[in-house]
Amino acid sequence: MTAIDPHSLSAADKTAQKESRRARMFTRINKLDAWFKVLGLAWITPMLKAAAGDTPKAQAKEVWQLLGVPLLAILIFIGLWANLAPKVQTSLGAIPGPVQVWEQVENLHADHLREMDKAAAFYDRQDVRNAKLIAAGQDDKVKFRDYTGKPTYYQQIWTSIKTVFFGFLIATLVAVPVGIAAGLSKTANAAVNPLVQIFKPVSPLAWLPIVTMIVSATVSSNDGLFSKSFLISAITVTLCSLWPTLINTALGVATIDKDLVSVSKVLKMNTWTKITKLVLPSALPLIFTGLRLSLGVGWMVLIAAEMLAQNPGLGKFVWDEFQNGSSQSLARIMVAVFTIGIIGFLLDRVMYALQSLFTFSNNR
Repeated sequence: MTAIDPHSLSAADKTAQKESRRARMFTRINKLDAWFKVLGLAWITPMLKAAAGDTPKAQAKEVWQLLGVPLLAILIFIGLWANLAPKVQTSLGAIPGPVQVWEQVENLHADHLREMDKAAAFYDRQDVRNAKLIAAGQDDKVKFRDYTGKPTYYQQIWTSIKTVFFGFLIATLVAVPVGIAAGLSKTANAAVNPLVQIFKPVSPLAWLPIVTMIVSATVSSNDGLFSKSFLISAITVTLCSLWPTLINTALGVATIDKDLVSVSKVLKMNTWTKITKLVLPSALPLIFTGLRLSLGVGWMVLIAAEMLAQNPGLGKFVWDEFQNGSSQSLARIMVAVFTIGIIGFLLDRVMYALQSLFTFSNNR
């Protein structure tokens, strides 16, 4: 194979090669754009295009629209908050501004580090004590205890995230099969629809006492795989979050192309093959829309359930700070509010990323 001397190429050939490389670069950028959108980083695409030489002025306008305007809005919000907050007086003092809220972020982080140091010291002392007992031949006196200090803010965040995902998983396992049945069968739909219409509007505050009594009656202690408080919060999330997934799944299944249904009959597909090869791929976009809605509903429900039932998590943190009534409480509650909002956004991004992976609704 003879290598082509770049110096022997004509000007037209060099231009063609340059345009070919440029076209390949823009193809790669366009492929990455789908994932930038999933991650909420769509503003990177026009920056890459501008760097590649695609009308910098137009791309700068796009960057301003996607990044500049949101940042400006955030800065305006922070400015208004900083100026107006001190003028609003409450029983706990003035509304804390951005500086006071950030100070509490740092304090909560410092509290977490101190608590982790206490836990590490506790386990070190326990290991030393057990080692001495073993050396003395008193193995029967060796004991292993868990550290029972106050949960830190990070631990409460993690508790809430685990709870919402567990409740959401149960809701998904119930809603998707029932939704498929309702979408495929008019009889099943007629049976399910009244239940959906009755129970969908029910508030989590109404479900919580019922769930609490059922769990308390069926779970004898907290020594099992899941504690009572965890089950109460998770089941409440399940009961309130399964409806969007169920409704969207039924709608997605019911509206699949009739020609595809006819093909399945011609090919004499069994029910399982029909669902896995035909129904689910066609209905996935709407199913994922329902899942995203359900996870958002579940996250909001969880915070209310934790506050009312005093179960561990962010909701309990907010309620405890409200009851505490110290000069720092209001700022800490605002930290929790921002945390809840940011986590809710990230949960939606996670579901959107999964939707992009498993459906063809996004052009990539």
